Amino acid sequence: QVQLVESGGGLVQPGGSLRLSCAASGSIFRFNAMHWYRQAPGKEREWVAGITSGGSSNYADSVKGRFTISRDNAKDTVYLQMNSLKPEDTAVYYCNAVQRTPWISAWGQGTQVTVSS
Repeated sequence: QVQLVESGGGLVQPGGSLRLSCAASGSIFRFNAMHWYRQAPGKEREWVAGITSGGSSNYADSVKGRFTISRDNAKDTVYLQMNSLKPEDTAVYYCNAVQRTPWISAWGQGTQVTVSS
C-alpha cells in the first residue's frame, strides 16, 4: 500500500508562489498517472493537474499557464509549482496516484494553501 505525503502549503499573498511536493513511500514509476486535486471550503474536490508516467501533463483551465506539474522518479516525488496565486486558489490540495492494473487509487492527507493579503 503506497503512502503519499504532501508538503509545501502555507499562507501566501496574491500574486505569490508556492511549490507543493508529494512524496511517495515507494516507486511512483509504476503509477500510470499522478494528479493534484483541491477542495475549497463548502465546495467539491476538483481536479487541478495530472502527469502521466511518460511525462505528459494536463491542467484545469482555471490554473493553466500559472501552475506546473512535474515528477522526479528518482526521488519518487511529484511537484506542483503554483505561480500568480489568486484568493480563489485557496484550498486543501491533495495528491493522487492511479494505477490501472490492478486498480489502485491512493490519496495523501492534503496540505492547506491560503492566498490572502
